[in-house]
Amino acid sequence: MNFLRTVWPTPFKIEKGKVGSFIIQLVIFVVICVLATWLFSFLGGLIPKVGFIFSFIAGIMDIYCTVGIVLCFLKFFGVVK
Repeated sequence: MNFLRTVWPTPFKIEKGKVGSFIIQLVIFVVICVLATWLFSFLGGLIPKVGFIFSFIAGIMDIYCTVGIVLCFLKFFGVVK
């Protein structure tokens, strides 16, 4: 659990049943995911010879944000303490 708190610290700030902090964390993760994917897709199209590197980085960012969103839901519903 310490590893999760180290890598994804913001979902653990959500209190069980508090909708405000839950929505804020979800918006943060979604905005970061969308902006990072858009930026890396743009850079990948701009520099085609290294586009696969940007695609890989965008995939890693998407996985990070997805795990963060799942942790937000788990913390909001009280599954994770």
